[in-house]
Amino acid sequence: MLSTEENLRYDRHLRLQGFGLDAQLRLKQAKVLVVGAGGLGCPVLQYLAAAGVGTLGIVDGDTVSLSNLQRQPLYTPADIGKNKAETAAERLKAFNPLIAYEVYPFFLTADNAIDLIARFDVVVDGSDSFATRYLVNDACVIAQKPLVYGAVFRFEGQVAVFNYKGSATYRCLFPEPPLPHEMPACSEAGVLGILPGIVGMWQANEVIKLLTGIGQPLVNTLMTLDLLTNQTNCFRFYANPENLQLDRIRPVEWACSADTVRTLKAEDFLRWQAEQKPFALLDVRTEEEYAQENIGGSLCPLSQVEQQFVPPAHTQTVVVLCQGGVRARQAAARLQQLYPQHEFWVLEGGLNALRQYQAAHSK
Repeated sequence: MLSTEENLRYDRHLRLQGFGLDAQLRLKQAKVLVVGAGGLGCPVLQYLAAAGVGTLGIVDGDTVSLSNLQRQPLYTPADIGKNKAETAAERLKAFNPLIAYEVYPFFLTADNAIDLIARFDVVVDGSDSFATRYLVNDACVIAQKPLVYGAVFRFEGQVAVFNYKGSATYRCLFPEPPLPHEMPACSEAGVLGILPGIVGMWQANEVIKLLTGIGQPLVNTLMTLDLLTNQTNCFRFYANPENLQLDRIRPVEWACSADTVRTLKAEDFLRWQAEQKPFALLDVRTEEEYAQENIGGSLCPLSQVEQQFVPPAHTQTVVVLCQGGVRARQAAARLQQLYPQHEFWVLEGGLNALRQYQAAHSK
């Protein structure tokens, strides 16, 4: 049953014809995992917490940066450098202390995804990389959990429900991932700040429908929206039986290559600098990010790295960095294939990790 405080808080749900007490109790008993507490994850978490979902799991190893604040209203400038999962949970607890929060301040990987996802009733994909989307999809299929998908790009968004009672999966809709250079990240292409909010709320709506049984979820259906034209469309697609029989996570090919690059921790990078080890520094962020903050080195955005990178003549060692490490991994993997005579190292955790390390050791 609901407590007196819960009855007051969820009063408008309880009065809603076709929803009522039964649906609210289903929400209270449910456990939802949100992968990523960024542009999509923020509105998903805020509205599921407001709706009274009993347990919210938040998994994200990233930290808050200034450029996040344009579309991630759970955070403030005082949160820059803090872990997103921990900070989001803190904000949500203050907003609704009647529900439980499980915080996982790390990135989802092939090693932890299945066990983590198996603990929840529904999974929401709020990630911003294709490698993570395929990882989440595969883990949901293996653990037999429904997946609510959302994606944003510039002015356009997508929403769908996968793996629900034998329905199609993400791999049924997108059998093969694009290569990294074929689809720039939001950090390169940009995104209208309100777009993740709209898509995230739509994802939250799909979660509520799945948990309560109301309405018709977006099963075997991809909904797209364009904020410039105010058009929404729905496209039907169907399950490929082979994609429903996964028994292991299948990392995408280029993600595997990115996982095998050499990595350099922040403390080792600073030691290399102190020892004046000969290396070249390559920054693969955007011009705007570089202008906002940089530690020197050559600028070559990820989308242009294969065409514009010039191998240094004074050293065979190149350290590649970005804001959080993901783009640097992709760039290093591609450049290592093009220039096998060089050693490409990725600054692990990117500029965020470097700033965190310096702050922690400056006291």
